[in-house]
Amino acid sequence: MQKKAKLKLKPRTRIGPLVRSTLRQERRSYMDERHHDEPGELLVASYNVHKCVGLDRRFDPSRTAEVIAELGADIVALQEVDQRFGSRMGLLNLEWIKENTGLSPVGVVGMRDSHGWHGNIVLARGAVVEELNQFDLPGAEPRGALVVDLSLEFGPIRIIAAHLGLLRRSRQKQVETILTAAEPKDGRPALVMGDLNEWRLGGRSSLQALAPKFGPLHADLASFPARFPVWSLDRILASPVGLVSRLEVHDTPLARVASDHLPIKARVRMGTKNSEAA
Repeated sequence: MQKKAKLKLKPRTRIGPLVRSTLRQERRSYMDERHHDEPGELLVASYNVHKCVGLDRRFDPSRTAEVIAELGADIVALQEVDQRFGSRMGLLNLEWIKENTGLSPVGVVGMRDSHGWHGNIVLARGAVVEELNQFDLPGAEPRGALVVDLSLEFGPIRIIAAHLGLLRRSRQKQVETILTAAEPKDGRPALVMGDLNEWRLGGRSSLQALAPKFGPLHADLASFPARFPVWSLDRILASPVGLVSRLEVHDTPLARVASDHLPIKARVRMGTKNSEAA
């Protein structure tokens, strides 16, 4: 009797981070299961402007400003708005942005020529600035964050705008610092917005410490590099979890060339009914 050959099964292949990121490139938006256009929703955005230098290596602040105008957001957190060294001079035309979008900068303290704090700035439309705190973040590189309490037509909100470091250990310490500063005493909603420089998912991600307070952590939309995005470096996370009803990458012909990052946008539930439901 002829023996049957045993079928050799290959062990299940683990999908590496690069493959996961390539698959994620196709995902350009996220909607929670309860999403629908609701009254009292705030549109916010985060954008690393790469010092106004595009993928064509042109320094073009006007082009950067036009992308900001395309967003149509009520609040925008920007990164890399100043020169890196020397006087750290601001690079944006803030007057043009205000005139054409209604977005006004939240002025930082102690920076004569800079627009932002370690390159971070918050722009807001129709908002009253109640309090501003700017602080350094721990790590090998000079990094910082802004904590801004705003009063809006939709209600009060806290914005934590940050650009985290390139080293994972630094990011872990920086997230701990942000968590300490993030919780408002009056219970208002809070958003962490910025280039968080974390491409890992799951347990190895330095952002896991933000859970369960902030979310949605699983809504990882690829925004870098702009021409063919595979890494989810830019994030908008809300506390309490459930306030973000929709996230999307702002992918337009102008945005694809104006910076090495694409902007991301989020709709945030600010109505009393929706906030309580979240």
